[in-house]
Amino acid sequence: MTLLERLVVEEEEAGTRLDLYLARELPDMSRSRLQRLINEKQILVNARSTRPSYRIQAGDEIQVNLPPAEVPDIAPEPIPLDIVYEDRDLLVVNKPRGMVVHPGAGHHRGTLVNALLYHCQDLSGINGVLRPGIVHRLDKDTSGLLMVAKNDAAHLALAVQLKERQVHREYLALVHGRVKEASGTVTAPIGRHPHHRQKMAVTPKGRPAVTHYTVVECFPDHTLLRLRLDTGRTHQIRVHLAYIRHPVVGDPKYGPARSTLELRGQFLHAGTLGFTHPASGEFLCFEAPLPSELEAVLARLRQSGRKQARPKRNLTGW
Repeated sequence: MTLLERLVVEEEEAGTRLDLYLARELPDMSRSRLQRLINEKQILVNARSTRPSYRIQAGDEIQVNLPPAEVPDIAPEPIPLDIVYEDRDLLVVNKPRGMVVHPGAGHHRGTLVNALLYHCQDLSGINGVLRPGIVHRLDKDTSGLLMVAKNDAAHLALAVQLKERQVHREYLALVHGRVKEASGTVTAPIGRHPHHRQKMAVTPKGRPAVTHYTVVECFPDHTLLRLRLDTGRTHQIRVHLAYIRHPVVGDPKYGPARSTLELRGQFLHAGTLGFTHPASGEFLCFEAPLPSELEAVLARLRQSGRKQARPKRNLTGW
């Protein structure tokens, strides 16, 4: 048994459900996994077992234990990986568009986890058998850089950096409409959509979320943005950009039903990732170029813009 975390409840958190509180404090672990650990008596409150629905009180001491990692029952697959960096503690992978990060409903093969299990035998077990090594995620149709932990110590250290907002993450997104400001910040809480449970939304009951954006390039009906995250909420960029009425191009969940651009999935790329190495203490920063499919979209927009900018032919002479 491994002690994962020991927490003391602050006054402002009193009255919150235990599973919800832990999901906020341990963002690298899913709420369903935390509920299982509570029911399995691996999470104790004041040295006693309790229920996921227990309302925590100020001063409660919560101990989170982690059972030994199970042997993953997931088939390793020889799927090519674009590995940007690798050592004994971690990998940085450039995930392609269309690849699911870990197995789930409807996605049991062809995931990043299947590929990782074939590539290396050592992956952290903190996130259970379905998500070995996965410290953070990207949506299926979001391309770009991901950290993967090879051992529990590295996983915990990287998760702390994410929680403390010490990981530098930048994205490129093409959005609908022309963004007027050269730069800005969206500060709006994100939580589960009150009516559509498969979606997230800006809601007063949500968790704090901050997204900074800078205009990179403007087109007649679109804008290319560079975005930096202070927080890492589910679908944060997609929700925040839809909230300011500039949804991501190709976003099937938060964008318009139809798009004039030929693109499957959202135009969103995690292009920059920086963090402190959990063993050496060195700050590492990596960059990944836009996938060719997204570069082609920009090339078409630039070509279209040049055509629109040409002066009309004067048929009557000067």
